[in-house]
Amino acid sequence: MKKEWYAKKWITVLIHAAAWILLFSLPYLLRPSYNPNEAKPPEPVNSNVLFIVTRISDALLILFFYLNAGILIPRLFYKKKYAWYVLSIIFSFAFYVMVMYVLRVNFTDSDHNFSFNKHLFFSTFIFLFILSGSIAYKTIRDKIIADQLVKEKENEYLKTELALLRSQVSPHFMFNVLNNMVSLARKKSDILEPSLIKLSSLMRYMLYETDEEKVSLEKETEYLQSYIDLQQQRYGKKVTINVNMHPADKMYDIEPMLLIPFVENAFKHGTGLIENAHIDIDLKAEKNILYFSVTNQYNAESHEIKDKSSGIGLVNVQRRLQLLYPTKHKLFITKDNNLFTVTLNINIA
Repeated sequence: MKKEWYAKKWITVLIHAAAWILLFSLPYLLRPSYNPNEAKPPEPVNSNVLFIVTRISDALLILFFYLNAGILIPRLFYKKKYAWYVLSIIFSFAFYVMVMYVLRVNFTDSDHNFSFNKHLFFSTFIFLFILSGSIAYKTIRDKIIADQLVKEKENEYLKTELALLRSQVSPHFMFNVLNNMVSLARKKSDILEPSLIKLSSLMRYMLYETDEEKVSLEKETEYLQSYIDLQQQRYGKKVTINVNMHPADKMYDIEPMLLIPFVENAFKHGTGLIENAHIDIDLKAEKNILYFSVTNQYNAESHEIKDKSSGIGLVNVQRRLQLLYPTKHKLFITKDNNLFTVTLNINIA
């Protein structure tokens, strides 16, 4: 997965460096300005040495910040070694206090009037501030990483599920079409050869085109038309098929093999023992909306025993629509006067 610009390592280092510089510059930025008419405050003794000692203090605090976030919290606190974690914090604090006390007494306090109590109070305040910041940084960072992992797992799960759903379409489709070929072979029909050629073109589409996330609506429409032609060859005059597929007003892309289950379902349940069977298929795309509908007759009194693959198509496509177009589709399935109608609208912009 491609990292966002703000997640790149050099950006992170730059942000951290800028944050530390800003933090340790605050005492200088916020110190009060003095009126030139007033007496200028005395310069501290050994100002250069004081600057170096202050930078050592900053370095120790930065070191503790990342020590706590990178080692103490994950290796002690997360593993519930709370006593060791508290002892480590106390030891780090004591080390910081003593090092800074020795440096200030020996290098910056020429009058030897340095107050340990004031030093301890100030050190406790700044140390707790850095400790709190370190804990907050680690907690937020871990939460962001955990959320990213969850999102990546969800994306991988969706990709896997979509691949599985798509793979279920192909066997179900082949099951029906090969039955058609068997029927034509038994009848020794002259249209078997052109039917096989058309089937080979469909298989080529299924094998090489549907690997893409999206295909052109034009190709998907051609695929639908080829399937309908094969079914028309099979049923002949037994089923009246009305197909109205209008050219789209511009080029659109769509998830491959998304519409075929509705057509398969119409032929599966809208033929057979039904008198004067007819199937109506309409498709058009305009103003970024795909309008698709399939209507077939069905026998409400029929209690045929269905094979194991029955119902795979509609359940499959409903799940795919929920995954791919969760807020961009409307699916209506109605049964009225022995007519089964599926109406699908998708925003394919």
